[in-house]
Amino acid sequence: MTINLPFKLLISWIMLTLALPSYAESGAANLDSLTEIASLIRWSGVFLSIIVVFIAWLMLKFTQNLVDSIGSQFAQRRMLAQKLQSFFQFFVYMTAGISVFMLSFRVDDRVLTLIGGTLAVSVGFAMKDLAASFIAGLTVMIDRPFQVGDRVTFEGHYGDIVTIGLRSVRMQTLTDDIITIPNSKFLSDVVVSGNYGALDMQVVIPFYVALDQDLTLASDIIREAAASSRYIHLPKPIVVLVKQDISDSYFAIKLTLKAYVLDIKYEKLFETDITLRVMQEFKKQNICPPSIMQSTKLSR
Repeated sequence: MTINLPFKLLISWIMLTLALPSYAESGAANLDSLTEIASLIRWSGVFLSIIVVFIAWLMLKFTQNLVDSIGSQFAQRRMLAQKLQSFFQFFVYMTAGISVFMLSFRVDDRVLTLIGGTLAVSVGFAMKDLAASFIAGLTVMIDRPFQVGDRVTFEGHYGDIVTIGLRSVRMQTLTDDIITIPNSKFLSDVVVSGNYGALDMQVVIPFYVALDQDLTLASDIIREAAASSRYIHLPKPIVVLVKQDISDSYFAIKLTLKAYVLDIKYEKLFETDITLRVMQEFKKQNICPPSIMQSTKLSR
């Protein structure tokens, strides 16, 4: 059955007539909301707020130039000036923000309720992460997977634990970088402690020689170099392990030294000292390293 055009227009007019009151009520509600929001704004204070923001920007700009000048002229005072600048910037931001808010809005019960709700939600989200780190910090202190002074490996970072706080752990790497790690990370990731509270630590140093070399002589050279090192911790054993090492580019004998350094801070010096003296003695005794095999491609 087909419907002619006049009848379609009549149906459309009826539907539009029925919908107009709801649209009018919605529009009136939106207009009332806009009017209510506009009534909360103190328009006379908006201009003053712009002036406050401009003054704050000038103060921050002046402070930045002053700190740069102090840092270039007095290098020893640069770090202190930058710390003071951070506190001053925070003070300026907070003061300017509160001033702009007080000048631009009429503070009443509705505004205070809105602010209180927003702050409650923000603090709740912030406290969630803080509480998780706090609980994780207590777990680290009680379970003690590592201690202050331990040399640990964590997520590819290697260094010494300098502080264990309630929120984070700070690690100083061998390149003197300070890494801050949230405590919650240690609840799920693996931490490797090299000394676990002890001053000495085992150091593993590999050496490679060719297959046809005198392995007994090579082992004795490595063991003697470790025993005579000024950094060796002699109460602990010195072990040299021997095994074949086969790869795509070479066949070799791998001799692995396992010895203890007397203090973890001498780890790299201990490793360097032994490596230099072992390589020098290898050269004197004609103990050769493995040769690299070069693959040849057949040409057609």
